Amino acid sequence: MANLDTREWLLTNGLGSFASGTVSDIRTRTYHGWFFAATNPPSGRTLLLSHLEASLEVEGKVVPLGTNYWDSSRIEPTGYQLLRSFELNPVSKWVWGQNHWQLSRQLIMPYGLEQGSIEAGGQGRDAMNRVSTSKGENSLQSSSSPTLCHRLLIQYRYEGREVGILRLRLLIGDRDFHYQQTASPELHFSQILLPQQVCLQAIVAGKFGTPWHLRWTQGEYQADAVWYWNYRLLEETKRGLGDREDLYSPGYLTVTLQPGDCVTLEVRLGFPDLKLAPLSDDTFIEAIEAEQERLSQIFGWDREGIGDRGLGTGDWEVEGDEEVPITHYPLPITNSQCPMPNAPCPILQQLLKASDQFIVYRASIAGPTVIAGYHWFNDWGRDTLLALPGLALVPKRFELAKGLLRTFGYYCRQGLIPNAFPDVGGEPFYNSIDAALLWIETLGLYLEATEDWEFLAEQFPVVQQIHKAFVGGTRYNIHVDATDGLVGWEALGVALTWMDAVVGGEPVTPRLGKPVEINALWYSALCWLSQWAERLSKIPNGNSSERLAKQAQRYAQQAQQVKNSLQKFWNPKLSYFYDTIELDDGRNSQIRPNAVLALSLHHCGFSQQQGREVLALAASSLLTPYGLRSLAPSDPQYIGKYQGTPEQRDRAYHQGTVWSWLIGPFIRAWQRFYPEAAPPFDWQPLLKHFSSDACLGSISEIFDGDEPHIPKGAIAQAWSVAEVIRYLPKSQG
Repeated sequence: MANLDTREWLLTNGLGSFASGTVSDIRTRTYHGWFFAATNPPSGRTLLLSHLEASLEVEGKVVPLGTNYWDSSRIEPTGYQLLRSFELNPVSKWVWGQNHWQLSRQLIMPYGLEQGSIEAGGQGRDAMNRVSTSKGENSLQSSSSPTLCHRLLIQYRYEGREVGILRLRLLIGDRDFHYQQTASPELHFSQILLPQQVCLQAIVAGKFGTPWHLRWTQGEYQADAVWYWNYRLLEETKRGLGDREDLYSPGYLTVTLQPGDCVTLEVRLGFPDLKLAPLSDDTFIEAIEAEQERLSQIFGWDREGIGDRGLGTGDWEVEGDEEVPITHYPLPITNSQCPMPNAPCPILQQLLKASDQFIVYRASIAGPTVIAGYHWFNDWGRDTLLALPGLALVPKRFELAKGLLRTFGYYCRQGLIPNAFPDVGGEPFYNSIDAALLWIETLGLYLEATEDWEFLAEQFPVVQQIHKAFVGGTRYNIHVDATDGLVGWEALGVALTWMDAVVGGEPVTPRLGKPVEINALWYSALCWLSQWAERLSKIPNGNSSERLAKQAQRYAQQAQQVKNSLQKFWNPKLSYFYDTIELDDGRNSQIRPNAVLALSLHHCGFSQQQGREVLALAASSLLTPYGLRSLAPSDPQYIGKYQGTPEQRDRAYHQGTVWSWLIGPFIRAWQRFYPEAAPPFDWQPLLKHFSSDACLGSISEIFDGDEPHIPKGAIAQAWSVAEVIRYLPKSQG
């Protein structure tokens, strides 16, 4: 495996479907495949097409181009040895070649919301509108149903001196994206062959699976059913999970290609539609142009400038029978014209493109949501709210931000904001203490950016509901302590803060009592409430204006009480904040990044001297080139490597593992308390990671706490990308 390039690539379609694999084309994860269709957007992700195993016959010699790792620890065939280049933009592109011939393959997953836009927060631009019921309650109204389309386009192009014969064998499945497929007497696949297309569907114990079809522009299809057993997935071996896969092949396509010819294929979810326009080679070009146009409308870019500089492994030239690398480039990271020093506009452009991969449509709420990370995460409330400023406010996707905030506000129950939405027919999950407070904080940031005071008036009842619930008490015994005004909670067996790992029914970092960042959020929320009530009181509205003015005063008084009580978190021995005031009023003195989070909010209740001292210690003990550690290495509970079985990894998750999203709060806090000094952080390693490491064109979820800080966890994480974006514009000048 030493010579294999196992860096990863990712394609998405705005509905939760995705395609992913490695540069060398070897599959190392359960989540590698060309067509994972979100059958219940963004959920129900099902592997349908693993890949096409390609071989090329040139001058009487058959050359296998695939690369597979088998259970016998052998790699066969070894097509990666003929791989000359890989590029990611504007589409994923591989080039294989030898003397006198070259074959390229390109993949694109077109955006799947074919009617309207996700920007407005639902089905079309006007899909989710706030209306009032006869009881004065809020509800969501959908104006029209969108057209959802899950598809993948593939194009091969041949160059050479002689005619080439390309054979493409289908390797398929029908399984949940978390699990491997195993050949079984009860598992069959039906196929119906139509002119230049084949429809495929699994049959498991007499039950029909997900239908899909493949069509092509030229070639002859031959049914030839065979199972391929025991593919091995090495990344899953490392993770202590199932690591064997069986794939079914219903047949293969043979295409005779003249020099300069190409063949285009399309994968679509569902049964064939004979009304579809014929597939052509131009279909692929049109898909690229449509995506460029979509991104140009979202981000206000020049369409011609999108994707003109890509992420890749470089170009190669052929000398005789040997392939000689002539360039190897990550995306450059120096340009004096860029908003951020040493980070050029191409990097920012690629970051914004990466951010768009996380914005998806959720059918169960008929509106937008945010995938927390690929491959395996779904959409979570906390992650969405933390990522929203970078994903939506910085790039001025205000309608998207508004739609997300409106959706969460609508589903507020007992003063809590959902941490996860279920599929159709289910109830949201409310297992978070911070989501509601983050919703208020993010609403405040949205209002600061837009001055959308009508939206404030619309959402203020939700704000008041949250405040009332926290003061009076709500689920998980979340309540305000009447003696000091601080927020606490008590519920065994759950973890309600972002440090939410649970092993064997026991939270790894329970943080029962009064966590520092929760109370910093509570203080900021009270400041927002006072500010908003004051503003709304100036709108003539009968007796409500006077009532709001009095409420503004009470919120301000409550905020002052909380500010005074925040001093309980000060640890003079360490010049740092206690992480938690525990149920017995004990103090947890572990050095964690939650102290930094407490300093990074819009309203901060701590002194200048305290902020400086906390950041100095955080910089020396938590800061790495890729983010902040979740626990200082000096702590006896510190775990420096995120590895081993699922249980071992969960125990390490918040016990020293580096989280890249935390660099955003660190930079913001530093700019507040050290405005005269540049942050002690070199962006080059993290930007290099983005452009040429792990998942090309995205940022990993976590890194080992110990050097060399190997990237781990999800290969692409929403808040990791969002926090880098959120920082960049603040470096102008």
